Amino acid sequence: MSSYLRVLRHRDFKFLFLGQSASAVGDQVVIVALALYITERTGSPTDLGLVLAAQALPLIALVLFGGVWADRLPRHRIMTVADYARALLHGVLAASIVLGGASVAEMIVIEALFGAARAFFQPAYSGLLPQTVPDAEVQDASALSSTTENLAILVGPALGAAMVLTIGAGAAFALDAATFLISAELLRHMRPRARGDVAQERTTVIADLRAGWREVRSRTWVWATIAAFTVAVLCAYAQWYALAPLVSKQLYGSAGVFGLLESVAGGGAVVGALVGIHWRPRRPMVVGLLLTLVWPIQTLAFAGAAPLAVVVVLAFCAGLGFTLFEVWWSTALVRHIPPQALSRVSAYDWMGSLALLPLGFAIAGPLAAALGARTVLTVGAVIALAMLALALVPRGTRALVDDGGEEERAVGSAEQLADDVAIEAGGEAEIAHVDALVRVVHERGGL
Repeated sequence: MSSYLRVLRHRDFKFLFLGQSASAVGDQVVIVALALYITERTGSPTDLGLVLAAQALPLIALVLFGGVWADRLPRHRIMTVADYARALLHGVLAASIVLGGASVAEMIVIEALFGAARAFFQPAYSGLLPQTVPDAEVQDASALSSTTENLAILVGPALGAAMVLTIGAGAAFALDAATFLISAELLRHMRPRARGDVAQERTTVIADLRAGWREVRSRTWVWATIAAFTVAVLCAYAQWYALAPLVSKQLYGSAGVFGLLESVAGGGAVVGALVGIHWRPRRPMVVGLLLTLVWPIQTLAFAGAAPLAVVVVLAFCAGLGFTLFEVWWSTALVRHIPPQALSRVSAYDWMGSLALLPLGFAIAGPLAAALGARTVLTVGAVIALAMLALALVPRGTRALVDDGGEEERAVGSAEQLADDVAIEAGGEAEIAHVDALVRVVHERGGL
């Protein structure tokens, strides 16, 4: 708990923390509210998939440009504008629902614009957090932020379900709009420190994108993990959010069980974030990826109609493991990526991990109609399990060591120098490895 108190003494982190804590609650309320509203209004998984895809497509298309501008401009200013835009969009959607019900077409337009704003927000946030605390306290700050984000996952889905079923979906979207306004106002008053930023020669956007890609491809543990999650998100994450509410109603008698599982996963995630404050495994990527394997296992149990108590326990463990992975992943990026390129690398992380998400949402309904929703969830979970296991294969992933302090940074710099030399001397061979993994991604994504 002393770590919590230490990072909260930093004024800028406190503002960032409070704003994102409020916004996280609204985000989780809306995730469930959106699923329940469309399920109750049209009963069509395809409609839900289209709305979710509408938000994801602009996010993927624009997130790399968001990363470039976040490495050029004050990151908190970009986030402020994005939060005001999202507050306006969900405020309009709330009013539309209250005044007679938003059509699927209206929701698609609003969520597409929402995704565009998010594309500029997320890379800026990844680069801003380490500017609000000393470098030695980055993992503490990341763990604390994850704690509140996952408390939101614990509370938000249940609150969202209750609001939709009692007051109405309009109130849920209005609450989300209000949280974005709170976040924007707090961001306006931040004065983050410079972190390793040096005056850079003015370059083109394309040149900046290429420089960011060089940072990614020179680290096998980065691109291999992103590639694995690209497939896992397509096959497991997208299918879960598009089909789980319907399957929940079929197998367990209520779509509310979906909200329960999301809340339980949030509880596990809170515990994971608390554990992440003090647990620093020597090989964080290996331990983190092993823990994420519980996520597809939970989906397998759910689709297999396992006893609800078993699925609940697995949901808790999945939330715990995934959050620990996120804490260690974000900390590794901060420690091993140059500060002036951090937002661009984060953007590649977002773009790569979510590249096939719209396709996943779009095909969920048709696949469920042809094969059955339970079959789609089961096959998707098996593929995700395999891909997350494959992420452990590269030597760079298994060799990434966290000794803490200067020794870790020295090892990381030595490994990076070796990687850079390998790319310079044998670039084609390295690219061939990337292409091989990409082929696996496409082969499995074509299921």
